[in-house]
Amino acid sequence: MLLHGFPLSSAMWLAQREGLSGDHQVITPDLRGFGGSRLGDDEPSIDAMADDVAELLDTLSLDKAVVGGLSMGGYVTMALARRHPSRLSGVILADTKASPDTPEAAANREAVARRVLDGGDLLDSVPNLLGATSLERRGMVVGRVRGLVGAAPAQASAWAQRAMAARPDSFDTLRALSVPALVIVGDEDKVTPVADAEAMAKALPDGRLVVIGRAGHLSAIETPETFNRTVSAFLKEL
Repeated sequence: MLLHGFPLSSAMWLAQREGLSGDHQVITPDLRGFGGSRLGDDEPSIDAMADDVAELLDTLSLDKAVVGGLSMGGYVTMALARRHPSRLSGVILADTKASPDTPEAAANREAVARRVLDGGDLLDSVPNLLGATSLERRGMVVGRVRGLVGAAPAQASAWAQRAMAARPDSFDTLRALSVPALVIVGDEDKVTPVADAEAMAKALPDGRLVVIGRAGHLSAIETPETFNRTVSAFLKEL
């Protein structure tokens, strides 16, 4: 099960659904309010998203799954590990971090939430999401990411920003994880750089780190073949 980043949807995993489904069942849900999912009336909470994932596993009659998330999806994966550890047979954390927001980062998230609710968009975030290599090429990747970001609903975007701002430190969760874990990061990631990935890998009892070259914060979109090979090798080890 692969959980998408902010402010995207399950559509970001197209290359993973195509590239990994030959050997694995690949499930790519839309998180609350994005894509085809309902936002609901709950207060903003990464934990609520994690509970949604556990409920989906119940609906699909799956006792366990390898759950992976990129960026915001990584936060949800760590919340799932904290709240529903028995549902995990492995974890993938891509371009994300275990540390909470600083007060400045949380304040910036609130400012973004207010802006999108006032009619602003998130397209100015695209250069930060992509690595220098992708931006220099100015090809289909940039256009695709702009399309995904532009489709993000305002209410869901604001809710998710506030949920991420309130998330706790997850390093103790990683230290307690009893299943194998894979940490992936693009070497050009400016949002959650390599140092964040190294800190997560160090905290994990059974963790491994893979740094993908010429990729930014959206390594699964920017370098899908390398990302898929990395995930496939990890799954084969399991």
